Order: sequence, then structure tokens, then C-alpha cells
Amino acid sequence: MDENGQITLDYLVGITLFLLALVFVFQYTTGLFIPFESSSDEVTMIADRVATTVVEDWISSGDSQTPNIVNSNLLDELFTQLNTSYRSTQDSMGLNGTFFLYDLNISLENGTKVLSCTGKTLPHTGNIGQTKRVVLVEDSDGNIHNAILSFRVW
Repeated sequence: MDENGQITLDYLVGITLFLLALVFVFQYTTGLFIPFESSSDEVTMIADRVATTVVEDWISSGDSQTPNIVNSNLLDELFTQLNTSYRSTQDSMGLNGTFFLYDLNISLENGTKVLSCTGKTLPHTGNIGQTKRVVLVEDSDGNIHNAILSFRVW
């Protein structure tokens, strides 16, 4: 006859409490390292904001029913503006503030190759946020073709 007074239920409760404490410790310690993680989510949100502003406001053909139709002349002007006066365009997009400065690169692709690229050259290291928008480019003759605009911010 066993006189220790411990039963299987006591062991089960003890092991359960130990495992819950262990899970809590692991979950808490992973939260300690969050400030040291990358800021790629931040720059991706900024790239998304810039893409929405450019496509739906700056280069839109004005069709409220289809916000992804862009005017090819306005698109050419945007690319020229980014090449000639990068800093002022960067300021007007809200990428230059008191405590931060983000660079921008925009490329136009037709699905198989890059048709045009403007802005700063992409860095080899660091966090780069990217948003791609599928657009319909309307030329001066009224012809429409598909394209992909890629917005990269770092």
C-alpha cells in the first residue's frame, strides 16, 4: 500500500501548470525582441499609400467607375518629374519629413519585361517595401493595355 498521498491527478495538475508557465515565458521573451525586428511592414504600408495616391489621384484617367485606368501622358509626366525633380516629387508624396526620409522607385512592366523605371536605384541591403498595382494604361488614341506598376519604398 502506497502512503505518499499523491495520485495521478496531482501529477497532471503540476505538469499542466508547469507547461502553462513555460508557454508564458516563451511568449513574453519573444515580445522583448520586437523593437529589434525589421521595419518592412512600415515601408510596405508607405509604398501602398504612395501607390494608391499616384494611381487613383495623380495619373488617373478620371473614370470613377474604374480607378485603375491611368492616362499614359500623365504616367509619362510622373516618370519625367521623378527623373528631373526627384526631391520635390518625394516631398509632395509625403516621403520626406522631419524625422524620416524614404526613397522611391517606380517601374512599369507589361508582365514579361520592364518598360520604364524611375526614381532612385534600389539598394542591395535593407528593408524594401513593395506594392504592385495592375493598371490599364490608356494612350492618347483611346487604346487600353494592361501593365503592372511597382512601387518600392525604403
